[in-house]
Amino acid sequence: MLTKDLLRVSRAGGGYQPRFSDPGDEALAGTVLDVYREHVGERRETLQAALTDLEREADDFKLVRGFAKLLEREATFETRAAVDPRRARTAAFEAAEDVGVVTESEREQALAAAADRLDADPGAVEASLFADREVEQVLVDVDASYDPESLRRQYDLSLAQTALFDAVEVRVRSSDPKALVSAVKRLRLMYEIRRTDEGREVVVTGPDALFRRSRRYGTRFARLLRTVAKAHEWHLEADIDDRGTERLLTLDDGDVSVPGTEPVAEPTFDSGVESDFYARFDSLDLDWAIVREPEPLAAGEHVVIPDFAFDWKHGDYRVFFEVMGFWTPEYVEKKLSRFADLEDVAFVVAYDESLGVGEAIEAEGHRAIPYSGTVRLKDVRDALRPYETELRAESAASLPAELAPEADVTTIEALADEYGVPESAVEDVAFPEHERIGRTLVRPSVLDAVAEEIEAGVDLAAAEAVLDERGIDDASAALSRLGYRVEWEGLSGGTVREKE
Repeated sequence: MLTKDLLRVSRAGGGYQPRFSDPGDEALAGTVLDVYREHVGERRETLQAALTDLEREADDFKLVRGFAKLLEREATFETRAAVDPRRARTAAFEAAEDVGVVTESEREQALAAAADRLDADPGAVEASLFADREVEQVLVDVDASYDPESLRRQYDLSLAQTALFDAVEVRVRSSDPKALVSAVKRLRLMYEIRRTDEGREVVVTGPDALFRRSRRYGTRFARLLRTVAKAHEWHLEADIDDRGTERLLTLDDGDVSVPGTEPVAEPTFDSGVESDFYARFDSLDLDWAIVREPEPLAAGEHVVIPDFAFDWKHGDYRVFFEVMGFWTPEYVEKKLSRFADLEDVAFVVAYDESLGVGEAIEAEGHRAIPYSGTVRLKDVRDALRPYETELRAESAASLPAELAPEADVTTIEALADEYGVPESAVEDVAFPEHERIGRTLVRPSVLDAVAEEIEAGVDLAAAEAVLDERGIDDASAALSRLGYRVEWEGLSGGTVREKE
């Protein structure tokens, strides 16, 4: 599938027909392929500039972007830097703060100080500062088996799938009805089979269609097209909600086919609220992983298909999450009745505060979160916290009172990963054979060895090298444990001194 901004359709005569490519566009597809292959080893910004030049020369820039979108999914980009960009920025910004950078010479002075601290060349530090920005990433591979013809065929299929995003009902006649119905069931869509003059027709809708038309399941209709198009003969009609205007989309086996290359579908969302929430939650480093479109939940004779689920990263536990936007009173009533019939699951509902249904949701034993415009992460974190507290307690109870790691030096994080528990569970355990230095656990014999190599007056960089060699990252905590402090000497670094 393509993104909606790349959709090309004709609305002539009240229809809604994708503007497919033609064999003559294979030359353009080949050119886009060449641009990607010729830019392996180049920065993303350089690749994008070449594609932009191609867009200016083409008759339709969306066609260029469509071909490029399909290839980008097969491309691998990586950050290349002599110094880790985050470390480079931290060192440079700290040095700049000490210097008070205003002039170019002061900037160079700060970079030199940062380079000394990182044991690197100033030029390497400067080049690494923002090497992890998307535009600076380097294209290292394009793992695509496309040729110009198959890329064009894939584009046409993806374009037709995108045109189905706003479908509210799809009607299909197929020479392989068994595969069609099987796919409909896998996609959790409702269907019925009708007799027509042309033969049996499978009518596909979303679960909400019995109550009102909904665009919620458009992406599933799009996925269904791939199965439809594999049949030898088929015909599809779809009612499209085109910004409030109903239009008819028709496709048949002469329009699109399925190339041998498997497409990769980008995640799509039912609303901007969901998309915004998913992006913000997914960016957090929490003990919960967010999952889109989890399994359906039994609700009496019906099912509820939540928008998301939160999976506990340290065990087998799932909390389902639904975002209720502004709907008609009838639709809200139907939703609430489904919530009342849900099986015994952990369920959280964020509802548009204008609906005023919080008490009704909580009366059914579910957690309710009001929102206006956007779902606040803090409110969701607060709703998850009772589950989290219980799960953390269970994790802590699963650990023995004492642990004796085999490694001479290890970390709280590493042990948490090893035992499959949150770091907080490990923090409460005793370590009789190790001493805790910050977030690191160190055997006393290692500390004794380090103490013999570090003495007052040694350069901080030399002391850090001794600690790094033994896997001790928190130099400040380790030096403090050994009875030392750091005497900073401006931009030139620091010296280890005994504590007073």
